[in-house]
Amino acid sequence: MFTYYLISIFIFIFGLCIGSFLNCFIYRLEEEKTMKGRSFCPNCKHTLSFLDLFPVFSFLFLGGKCRYCHKKISIQYLLAEIATGFMFLLIFSAKVGPALGWNFINLTYLLFIASALIIIFIYDLKHYLIPDKVLFPAIAVSLIYNLINFQNILNALLAVVIGSGFFLFIFLISRGRAMGFGDVKLAILMGFLLGFPNILVALFLAFFFGAIIGLILMIYKGKSLKSEIPFGPFLIAGTFIALLHGNQIIQWYLNFLQV
Repeated sequence: MFTYYLISIFIFIFGLCIGSFLNCFIYRLEEEKTMKGRSFCPNCKHTLSFLDLFPVFSFLFLGGKCRYCHKKISIQYLLAEIATGFMFLLIFSAKVGPALGWNFINLTYLLFIASALIIIFIYDLKHYLIPDKVLFPAIAVSLIYNLINFQNILNALLAVVIGSGFFLFIFLISRGRAMGFGDVKLAILMGFLLGFPNILVALFLAFFFGAIIGLILMIYKGKSLKSEIPFGPFLIAGTFIALLHGNQIIQWYLNFLQV
């Protein structure tokens, strides 16, 4: 058990570091820059020192400002690091451990896909666009992983057909006004990751969260039904919940129907 807790701490810290890398990746993706070269301040372009690159702690120590130009650093950097750390820890706790066989191949796959989903979440939230440069490699990795685990491939394909087929139908009927094609492609990744019936849990939660947030925005922000709201973040939130607790939610629902 001590080993489990020690690895959990390592996974969390590793997640914080990956979150810092994801922030860098998102910025360079936005600016169409390569990942070559050292990290720098987005405002003054000053190269960051080693002390500026500690996840979370550097942000807090510097008061959320650049050491060199003293301009504010986006809160996105702090939140993405913390969210990635906790998501890595939750995935490790739910999918790998003493009772689950310490399957580190499965863990590596899940952490990679989680990282891709976090990038997509932030990018779509900011730009109303799901980047193919992130989505397509994630889909390819998921497809290969499911082919290797051959016993799961039919289940995964069924989930892909249900998820992407549903969104493709909405996309075609609305001519792209109600649903972007990026969501259709994201549903492919969701299907490969979640399988059936967890894909149904993710879809239900995505629409549930979307409806609540949409209603709040209409009341407090003056949004209308025609206002554009990125749906990718809701899909990803539903995906993470279904990944971690999909089976429990389905079992609860089935028990509820029997009452």
